[in-house]
Amino acid sequence: FGGKESQMNIFCAVAAIAAKRLNRPVKIRPDRDQDMTATGKRHDFVIDYDVAFDGDGIIQAVEGTFAARCGFSSDLSGPVTDRALFHADNAYFYPHVRLVSRPQKTNTVSNTAFRGFGGPQGVIAAERMIEEIAYTLGKDPLDVRKANFYGAAGRDLTPYHQQVEDNVIGRVVDELEASADYRARRAAIIAENAKGGVMRRGIALTPVKFGISFTATWYNQAGALIHVYNDGSIHLNHGGTEMGQGLNTKVAQVVADAFQVDFERIKITKTTTEKVPNTSATAASSGSDLNGMAALDAARQIKERLVAFAAESRKVAPEQVEFLPNAVKIGEEVLAFDTFIRQAYMARVHLSAAGFYKTPKIHWDRAAGKGRPFYYYAYGAACSEVSIDTLTGEYRVERTDILHDVGRSLNPILDKGQVEGAFIQGMGWLTTEELWWDDAGRLRTHAPSTYKIPLASDRPRVFNVNLADWSENREMTIKRSKAVGEPPFMLGISVFEALSMAVASVADYKVCPRLDAPATPERVLMAVDRLKAGV
Repeated sequence: FGGKESQMNIFCAVAAIAAKRLNRPVKIRPDRDQDMTATGKRHDFVIDYDVAFDGDGIIQAVEGTFAARCGFSSDLSGPVTDRALFHADNAYFYPHVRLVSRPQKTNTVSNTAFRGFGGPQGVIAAERMIEEIAYTLGKDPLDVRKANFYGAAGRDLTPYHQQVEDNVIGRVVDELEASADYRARRAAIIAENAKGGVMRRGIALTPVKFGISFTATWYNQAGALIHVYNDGSIHLNHGGTEMGQGLNTKVAQVVADAFQVDFERIKITKTTTEKVPNTSATAASSGSDLNGMAALDAARQIKERLVAFAAESRKVAPEQVEFLPNAVKIGEEVLAFDTFIRQAYMARVHLSAAGFYKTPKIHWDRAAGKGRPFYYYAYGAACSEVSIDTLTGEYRVERTDILHDVGRSLNPILDKGQVEGAFIQGMGWLTTEELWWDDAGRLRTHAPSTYKIPLASDRPRVFNVNLADWSENREMTIKRSKAVGEPPFMLGISVFEALSMAVASVADYKVCPRLDAPATPERVLMAVDRLKAGV
């Protein structure tokens, strides 16, 4: 056969022929090398930007070109490069702005989406601009960040003309700055680095503002199906896909709360269009928002019928029917939920409902580049401290503090787990996960031996994660919660910028280091050497 690529091409061709001749699905099981060679990767970007700012570090204008390696076919490259532009402002107001995407067709595997769907590539461009401004003016990057945050009227319009109405980034950052003791630690790090030596440290506090909704407006819909059986058991099916993120748990909690029954009573079956048709992708951080609301709509329909039955059968007003924990109160009478459901069944009450939800308010005119593509924004901030070895480029994350906004959390344990995992994944994206192709377009980092994902040993030595328990979504989402899938991924940028500060210390912070992502130890060492050489 030739190389791994040739083998994979032959396997796929044989599978296609077999499927055609047998008129049935055929499964192939490639090994890890072949799988990594053939499957789509993240879009890597080269971003050229010009930023104008005043003596206080306040941005006046931004122009940027976002060139993305898309591979040999378009796949999802259009939406990915679009979303990179949507998030190129991150949490900052640009009075004058022009942003352009340049999807590039290349002789490599077709790239596709990953957590954040282009948003992280846009956000890191914004953060690098802030760093450039801070080093040019000799300011603390956090002060420059805070000076450029979205604010009141006149500083609340995004480049795509959506008004930022739910801005809480200022409070999130202020609280994290205090709880992480950022100012004192930064002063101590600068004092320590001034002594010279091989080991240098860095610290950075970076924010994230992330829009929630599919930019393809028609995806912002979901369905759900609920059956209440005559023994009181409840069957639930919805259009989301559980992949370990806890979606089924959250949606089941919504239904259990609606009927005031134990969580264990809710039985969820696998996602299938035989039960809920026209399902949208479980993506855009909207799984709980969409499917939770659809399930709540189905539960509401059934409850309305049950309340009407109870009121009519007991000759009481509907307001006198109340769902209690595993029971229903009708006037002064209290019935076990099972007993009540059995009575409703005997009275021929319809105990099944299909729920539906579509996200309100959103609209997007791609040709004009204007609209309201996002229902709301999720916010967060992370403060990371690193130490680097200036002789080898090796480094480790000493401490990370995170404060993330999830609105009124549906499940704080699940949400904290999502934030922790997203941070580590984002850190890996920017530090260790290097993709390298040769001149012929062949992927050479196609195995765990050459492609380094972050391990448990790479986690910060001190890792503090908290949710903003004071937050509540101003929009009518499920229980006033906010999405938590993609937004915390960009918190890993704090590690990248902390590495940048540690590298900059070898030139007394007078130059913003050229530090390409991922910032592998080799690239950190090269950045140190460039600054030492005055390049």
